Amino acid sequence: MSILARFLNSVVEKGSIQVTHPDGSTERVGTPTEGYPDVGVKLADKGVMRQIMLDPRLGAAETFMDGRLIVEKGDIMELVQLLRANRPFERGGRLKEPGPFKKIRDHVAGSIDRINFLGRSKSNVAHHYDIGNDLYDLFLDDDLQYSCAYWDFDRNGPDMTLEQAQADKKAHIAAKLDLKPGQQVLDIGCGWGGMALYLHRKTGAEVLGITLSEEQLKKAQERAEQSGVADKVKFELIDYRDLAQRDVGKFDRIVSVGMFEHVGTPQFRTFFRCCASLMTGDGVMLLHTIGRMGGPGTTDAFTRKYIFPGGYIPALSETLAASEQFRLIATDVENLRLHYAFTLREWYKRTVQHREKIVALYDERFYRMWIFYLAGATATFENGGMCNYQIQFSRNRRTLPITRDYIGETEKNLTA
Repeated sequence: MSILARFLNSVVEKGSIQVTHPDGSTERVGTPTEGYPDVGVKLADKGVMRQIMLDPRLGAAETFMDGRLIVEKGDIMELVQLLRANRPFERGGRLKEPGPFKKIRDHVAGSIDRINFLGRSKSNVAHHYDIGNDLYDLFLDDDLQYSCAYWDFDRNGPDMTLEQAQADKKAHIAAKLDLKPGQQVLDIGCGWGGMALYLHRKTGAEVLGITLSEEQLKKAQERAEQSGVADKVKFELIDYRDLAQRDVGKFDRIVSVGMFEHVGTPQFRTFFRCCASLMTGDGVMLLHTIGRMGGPGTTDAFTRKYIFPGGYIPALSETLAASEQFRLIATDVENLRLHYAFTLREWYKRTVQHREKIVALYDERFYRMWIFYLAGATATFENGGMCNYQIQFSRNRRTLPITRDYIGETEKNLTA
């Protein structure tokens, strides 16, 4: 048995994988099991095995991107699902402390990349978001929401669309903001402007959206102009740290969706200090972020190198610890456990449907990188340690109603 097969045999118990070597010989591990994929891969050359064994995730990603690791049966989503589903976060068993070498290696690998000084933050954002809006038009919903949607299957039925789920996400967030007429809202990391435009349309609030992506800024401003609300919904290319230094007044509400993952642990306290200084004494903030269900960790090498340089998925513990320093009261915390998995599967499906267009925009290697990214992300939300947190903060314990009933009531009105 090859070293790769021995490694796979230690991981795959349910479901199966067949490996075809460059010389045509095959090895199979695992046991076909209902609910688990049966996949087949082919190694194009002898170097594939060596590259994977040196760094399993990055090696698998790069050999797949290069067309040297070929999925012959199933697809990359099923391959990643097979491996992750056999080692779920909820697997139980005896828990032990990571060894000292692993702790040092992980700390060194991720600490420098997460510093995110002002200049580096913009280049990190550009790496992912300034590759052109055409790609995002192909796989996102019609409002370009690039974050976890909200899947209420009980209310909408099993065939609800991504568009419906993203509309419901915006309503869910707006309800937690408890907006009042005439209030001023700051949207940190505003994307292509969908949330800011929604909040104004539904509540009449005036919104300032800020981003570090020039492509997103251009699109957001165009949308505000087209909607005739550019005087009420404004967008600016500026870092939250720079905004906090300006005399812009105080905001009644702050919303930040899918941006905190780019802040980096060394800047967590700075982020919350800036938010607190930008809020009124009765201000409310809603932070929507990918999070870890375990303790603090590190960003894997593939994601650091190809997808989100400078990115870091925060644990709830370190997020709240940083916010507590500035008297931000965590008034509501919700864990959206499986919602991102449903969202990512829809993004993956749409990406595959538009394969030819994406290859024409970029190339085959980029397309394979993108579906590997989406497949890996899906697996971490279905069986790994990732989730989405929505954390509501208030500056004053008396600002919000003392029960949660208002959230559901407001949400129902917004989605009626």
